[in-house]
Amino acid sequence: MSEEQNGDGAKPVTDSQPAPQADAEREAKLKAAAEARAARAAAKEKAEAEAGEVQPEPPKPPSLRQPELDAMTALLKREIAESAVEDAYVNELNGDMPMIIIKNDYWREASRLLKEHEELRFNYLRNVSGIDYETHMEVVYHMLSLGSNREVAIKIKSDRDSASVYSATPVWATANWNEREIYDLLGVDFPGHPDLRRIMMPDDWVGHPLRKDYEPLDSEV
Repeated sequence: MSEEQNGDGAKPVTDSQPAPQADAEREAKLKAAAEARAARAAAKEKAEAEAGEVQPEPPKPPSLRQPELDAMTALLKREIAESAVEDAYVNELNGDMPMIIIKNDYWREASRLLKEHEELRFNYLRNVSGIDYETHMEVVYHMLSLGSNREVAIKIKSDRDSASVYSATPVWATANWNEREIYDLLGVDFPGHPDLRRIMMPDDWVGHPLRKDYEPLDSEV
């Protein structure tokens, strides 16, 4: 800093210069901010490029059992009625099991066709199960052809308030006790069954224990 005297005796004039250190700090901050912005932009651009390179997975090929299911479905529609089959699909969670939903009104006729038709011959009934979906009841017949070793599961839906599915016992005798158990525990009626009565609960038992809305009279039972 320097001072000079004016000839007329005025106060000295003071000259000031910007501090070099302050300018350097400001430049460093601006540079760091610019580098940070550039780094963020580069990272975003890289992420977008990588995302664009990801190819969608190719569609899964149809099950090898799909033609088998299609043939059975076509046969049922041709021999009984187009409306006899409500739906059909391959259950991937159960070893690609062919699943066919038969309309309740056609089940009696369809059961005999499934066992006796030369292209089907499902002569062994492996199991029968019942399910309460709250909106409706469902009975599932799991069957096997001992000649071709083919399997299929047939589903029959029924109203829940008056659940009723024609008995398969006259076609497959092994359905007898399975249907009695479903009648006992879920309250599904099986018209045509030769001996439909409770099989697990006492005859005077109130209600059906496997129904979703079942409330036992004795809470400790």
